Formats: sequence, C-alpha cells, structure tokens
Amino acid sequence: MLLPRRPPPITESTKRRKALRFHGWRIARAGLMIQVLHSGLVFNAFSLFSAQLQGEFGWSNSVFGGAFALNRAESGLLGPLQGWMIDKFGPRWVLRLGAVIMGVGFLAFSAVTTVTGFYLSYLMIAMGSSLGGFLTITVAIVHWFEKKRARALAFTSMGFAVGGTLAFGVGVVINTIGWRRTAQLGGIVSLVVILWLSRHFDRKPSDVGLLPDGDTVEDAAPDDLAPEAGVAPRPALHFTAGEAMRTRAFWFLSLGHSSALLVVGATMAHLAVFLDLETTLGALHGSVVVGTLPAMMGVGQILGGYLGDIYDKRLLITVAMVGHGAGILILALAHSPLLVWLFVLVHGLAWGVRGPLQQAIRADYFGATDFGKIMGFSSLVVMLGMMIGPITAGAIADATGSFRPAFVILGVAAGLGGFWFWFADPPRPPVRATPAVDHGRTGPNGSRDAERQPATDVDA
Repeated sequence: MLLPRRPPPITESTKRRKALRFHGWRIARAGLMIQVLHSGLVFNAFSLFSAQLQGEFGWSNSVFGGAFALNRAESGLLGPLQGWMIDKFGPRWVLRLGAVIMGVGFLAFSAVTTVTGFYLSYLMIAMGSSLGGFLTITVAIVHWFEKKRARALAFTSMGFAVGGTLAFGVGVVINTIGWRRTAQLGGIVSLVVILWLSRHFDRKPSDVGLLPDGDTVEDAAPDDLAPEAGVAPRPALHFTAGEAMRTRAFWFLSLGHSSALLVVGATMAHLAVFLDLETTLGALHGSVVVGTLPAMMGVGQILGGYLGDIYDKRLLITVAMVGHGAGILILALAHSPLLVWLFVLVHGLAWGVRGPLQQAIRADYFGATDFGKIMGFSSLVVMLGMMIGPITAGAIADATGSFRPAFVILGVAAGLGGFWFWFADPPRPPVRATPAVDHGRTGPNGSRDAERQPATDVDA
C-alpha cells in the first residue's frame, strides 16, 4: 500500500521566494515604471517644453507659472472623483482611462499655436497623468500590502526620483527632433506603456485568492484566517470617507502634508533660477544640483520605507518635516556650494522619507476599503501647499529682489507643520450597528448565541 507523499517542509528560503513572486510586487514594479514615465515626461520635463514654447512664441513666464498652478489645482479638484472611480471600478480601468487622456493630450499639445490651446492640451495631460498615476497606484498598493506597506509605497515612489534622470533624455530628444515630435512620441509611448502595465493591477488580493504581503495560509496568524468554532475573526479597520473626514486625524494629516508641499513646490518651481541668480554656482553646476535632488530623495524613500515598517511612522514624518524646514533655511543662507549641497542632502532625505510614509499612515489610520475616496478628499487640502508655495516665493522675490526671505518664511512654516503630524493621534474606530453574526458559539443552554459586531468587521 502506497502512502500519500507528504509535502516538503516550508523553509525560510521557500517563504522568501514566494514573497518575491507575490503579485503585489508585480503591481509595485509596474507602478514604479509608470511613475518614472510621468516624472520624466510630464513633471520634470515641463520646464524643457516651456523653454521651447517661450523661444518660439515669446510667451511670458506668467503663462507657464499659470500652467504649473493649473496642474496642481486640477489634481486636487479631481481627487474626490478619482477616488470614487478607483473604489468603484478598480485601479486597472482608471489607469487605462488616464493613459488614453494623457496620450491624446500630448498629441494635442504637439499642435498648439495659442495660449488657449496650450492650456487645454496641458489640462488633458495633467488629468490623464493624475488618473493614470500617483493616487491610483497608491490605492492599489495599500490594498495589496499591510505589514510591508511602507516598503512597497517607498519602492513605487522611487519612480519619481528615477524619472528625474529620464528628463535629461527628454531634453536630448527635444534638441534632436524638436519639441513637437517629442510630444507626439511622448503621447504614443505613454499610451502603450501604461495600457500594457495596467494589466497587473488587480483590485485586491482576495479577488484572486491571495493574502496581503505574499503570506500563505501556513504563514498567516490564526486571527487572519477564517474563524474556527468559537473563535471570532479579527476586526478589520474600516472608515468610510465621511467618517474619516469627521476625525481630527484626517485634517491634521492633510494640513501637515500641505505644509510640506509649501517647500517642495517653491523649490521645484524656483530652485534653478535661485541657484543661477543668487549663488556663485553657475548654470551648469546648478543643473547638477537640481538633477541630484531627486536622486537624494530616492535614497530617503528607501530609508523611509524600511524604517516605516519598524518604527512609529508619525515620529518619522515629524522628524522629516523638521528636515524640510532646516533644509530650505540652509538654502536661504547658502552663499557657497557647500551649503547648497547640504540643502540637497537634508531636504532630499526629508522629502524621500516623508512621501511614502504619509500614505502608509493614512491606510493604518483609516483602512483600505474607502482609501481612494479618503485620499481624494484629502487632496483638496493638500494641493493648497503646492500652489501657495511657488506663488508666495515668486511674489516675495518680485517685491524684494531675492528668494531668500521667502525661503525663510516657508522653511519656518514647514518646520512648524510637523506639529500637525505629531498631534494626529490614531482615530477611534467607528462603531455602527450591523446584523447579528453567528460565530458558532454554543451557549449554556446548548443554543447558538449570536453577537452583534461593530462596523470594523468589514473585509478590507
């Protein structure tokens, strides 16, 4: 009589191989590639296209400043609708819609001859990159990871840093074939690549019979699995968007995020001009500084992703906010290359550490079920920092002849913004009445007792 073969024991190396093959990491890798495309082709290449348009049409700097502000406003105003679409239809179809709009926008941009045409085409590009970019990818990652959420978000966010190097290639292509053909090529590439990568974006692990983080049934803790007789399931954290917006934590996290973007927006819009006009670096050295900043941010993202899954995210973000403030204050005092590079180190690391942890702590606080809508409504507050920072810095520079006073003010504001995160205590889970749930418990009289469960028993 042949006995059934026993399965081989699950070793640590086997677990690591399974984790690496986990579909969630395919989503993270696809998200990184999409972020690289958006960062290099849309965000960091904006100034390259602007220089070509200004040289050909003679448009003022205010035209391009207005387009930058329009991009930030659009992403914030679109947020609530985009969050609803992600939660309703899933990230795959939202990514595909964004790819189509972005591709058409680039094709329209390649034919512009008027300011109106430029604004309309850039609005389409901004809308497409929003739908097919950061928020959609972040919501997908939040659903597929729990214990390794900060690391996965940090890995995906590195696409922005890598995309900074891609912008150099975009500049070479523009100088070789012209900005119009480059825009056409960009539209085709973005459409094909995002549509191809979107196939990886399944809604959540349970839809395909998996557990978050690549865990197997053998690896999962007993409370993570279906309950046995007499054992209640572990409550899953779940806030609706309305419930999250009624908590102090929602507003404190949003205001803190907005405070950080005061500095980020101001430096992204004006750093190159400041280095050229108010330091002794020169244009070439200044371009190296601007190009190195995203790379330093990438280092910070790796560090933040690792530390965020081990230590208190709120403490790490607060320290990063102090780093933002200190970094731009150093820049305000910088008259030598040494201080400029110290700014790159401090500000870049703070930017990288803070970025992915903000999304991870929101998921920790509010759960994954309505995360898209929660992030969408939060973006209405967050976008204010990215708009106010560049406008304030530009206005003060016009009035005083220097960006340094503006950098001091924004640096203090960002540093104090750390208090928003520090006092953003985890909210109490909402409790709402649900139908009675029979957990199979046997009462003293032999009957099966049913218990009413709180609303947090929702599968996220």
